[in-house]
Amino acid sequence: MALPTAPSAAVSLLLSVLLFALLQIFKADIASKEYFTIAGGFVGSLLFITLLTFTSNMETLMFGKGFQTKLFPEVIGCLFSAMFACALVHRVCTSTCLIFSLVALYYINRISQAVYTVPVAASAPIKKRK
Repeated sequence: MALPTAPSAAVSLLLSVLLFALLQIFKADIASKEYFTIAGGFVGSLLFITLLTFTSNMETLMFGKGFQTKLFPEVIGCLFSAMFACALVHRVCTSTCLIFSLVALYYINRISQAVYTVPVAASAPIKKRK
């Protein structure tokens, strides 16, 4: 069950702050092992998703229901913010965050197109009268 727009924005903001804090608290542990750096990049991609959700919900609240999140500046800004948070932890976290975030963005786009696009009815060919 989905949340309404305003509570969804609040929850995604809280999750974003929580994920950023977890990355900073466990910075030394994440940087200590190779597979932890990959997991840190995955947490960074979760940060990207929550930042993008917050941004989209706030734009919907401010500009109305029909407003759509664009690739630039919203998606790129959220991606760079998540990558910057991962760069504070480890270099490998940044690159894996980019990979995981692009994969997540692809699937978010597919789901969005399946849910929100309006099907276009195929029109019958018009025959000209002689």
